[in-house]
Amino acid sequence: MAHEVKGVVARSKGAPVTVETIIVPDPGPGEAVVDVQACGVCATDLHYREGNINDEFPFLLGHEAAGLVSAVGAGVTDVAVGDYVVLNWRAVCGECRACRKGELQYCFNTHNATQKMTLADGTELSPALGIGAFVEKTLVHSGQCTKVDPAAPPTAAGLLGCGVMAGVGAAINTGAVQRGESVAVFGCGGVGDAAIAGAKLAGATTIIAVDIDDRKLEWARQMGATHTVNSKNTDAVEAIKGHTGGFGVDVAIDAVGHPAVFEQAFYARDLAGRVVLVGVPTPDMTIELPLIEVFGRGGAVKSSWYGDCLPSRDFPMLIDLYLQGRFPLDQFVTEAVGLDDVEEAFDNLRQGEVLRSVVVLDK
Repeated sequence: MAHEVKGVVARSKGAPVTVETIIVPDPGPGEAVVDVQACGVCATDLHYREGNINDEFPFLLGHEAAGLVSAVGAGVTDVAVGDYVVLNWRAVCGECRACRKGELQYCFNTHNATQKMTLADGTELSPALGIGAFVEKTLVHSGQCTKVDPAAPPTAAGLLGCGVMAGVGAAINTGAVQRGESVAVFGCGGVGDAAIAGAKLAGATTIIAVDIDDRKLEWARQMGATHTVNSKNTDAVEAIKGHTGGFGVDVAIDAVGHPAVFEQAFYARDLAGRVVLVGVPTPDMTIELPLIEVFGRGGAVKSSWYGDCLPSRDFPMLIDLYLQGRFPLDQFVTEAVGLDDVEEAFDNLRQGEVLRSVVVLDK
């Protein structure tokens, strides 16, 4: 029997979101229904609303969520009713060329639910990142449900579903930050601050936060930055070299996704250092670098997809570290809001007023 629930929908490009009745079918083979308890308001949802991802409107927004499994379909053995889960958008298939090479974190054919959630009139919805979690119940593939310790509150745990994992993973997985290394992070929003927290967790001893907003730089210090640079009025590359004996950092992470910022990250690293792009650029952006500089500096230039994470490995680990007091998930939560407040939360996100607004479904 299908469920009628309330959820947040983007009907057309740039239009304010609306709270509407959503029809969620019973799970079919390989699927699960999850009662969403909390869902972070991520910039990716705003990109969907603005038409920057694709034009498959209407979208059911939300994807950074935690909740309880309330129903499973035929053949589901990895989760059961009552399990506390964080939703992920990398449900590995086990069959694609990446999975066959043992690189499941790069799975090129991740699973989503086969059935569609709809509006009350039968219009099919496109769930953000295959999840759609600004809603009381959502339908996903069972592989998108990652079991974690239920002692972690959903407001914090759900953030691992996207932004926090992307940032932490950019540092510890893609950037492979080692004990004693130096790191610079450009952009100190949710993803950038997660990269800072990840670098601290990995044992980096010099962590330089770069932003144009002093308030964000203060947040970055609370996450573990040892130095801050306001690049609005300071040459970021020279400042970073000044903090690293004139050499530059071992790992430079661009959490903005802008050509000018990427160029700063490229030149702010030491010889044989690593540059990691985790900020998402727009399709029209391009970059030009002297090829001799690419060759002469050595090292690596990498993109980080979802923090190159494997949810089944990384989510439970980070939750355990959080419960041990070693990873500050709570510090990412700026405010708790309801479904009716998502449009305002988008405004706060755009203006840099928050690290994360979190939609709490009992508000």
